[in-house]
Amino acid sequence: QVQLVESGGGLVQAGGSLRLSCVVSGSIRSISLMRWYRQAPGKQREWVAAITTSGIRDYGDSVKGRFTISRDNAPNTVYLQMSSLKPEDTGVYYCNIRSGNMDYWGKGTLVTVSS
Repeated sequence: QVQLVESGGGLVQAGGSLRLSCVVSGSIRSISLMRWYRQAPGKQREWVAAITTSGIRDYGDSVKGRFTISRDNAPNTVYLQMSSLKPEDTGVYYCNIRSGNMDYWGKGTLVTVSS
């Protein structure tokens, strides 16, 4: 059974930084894509960043220049370095991976940015 466990969330002041981690465990063949999403209170889940097996990165417009996604392959871990945080970055951050035609999700980690 594949499990994704996020960590690193917390309370931070505007302008501060946080680093999120997501460790993937369980029986999984290969991961083609690793992504971060977030969901603010009362809003729909929003894509934040993605990284491919070859290291190609992409970001949502609202986080470009402030967030950096990276990954390690042993163990399968994806990171999200968040800088210059804003109150509108507040939300639950979810890790997502794609393996074959399957998507797997973590349970999320809460990030709260105070003004």
